[in-house]
Amino acid sequence: MSTDIPEILVVCTHNAGRSVAARVLLDHYGQGRVSVRSAGSAPGEEINPAVAQLLTERGLDVSKEFPKPLTDEAARAADVIITMGCGDACPVYFGKRYLDWELQDPAGKGVEEVRPIVDEIERRAIELLDQLLLPSS
Repeated sequence: MSTDIPEILVVCTHNAGRSVAARVLLDHYGQGRVSVRSAGSAPGEEINPAVAQLLTERGLDVSKEFPKPLTDEAARAADVIITMGCGDACPVYFGKRYLDWELQDPAGKGVEEVRPIVDEIERRAIELLDQLLLPSS
């Protein structure tokens, strides 16, 4: 099945903070023009509360988000794989575009410490979408 909608996979270790923020922000700004999944190499128990609060402050719904394991299927379906601190546990597949977003892990941090991390994820998400969704000429 072929699709013109770019598939983005965001991977971090626990799929509880950075990758969830990136998935929600890419989905929000992509407005249906991209398909975004997130996963963790070692999924955590729940979404980071500071990340959830910051996304909710932006008017974004995080109620359906939960840490998910990385699957071979998700990685193979992706056109772009964004890694965030999962190191050797991150998938490597030939022919995929990889972006490594080195960002501080929000685990154990309060809202004000996490705010600049989410702000940076938002900036990078918008930049990536601008690149992926260039009008065809």
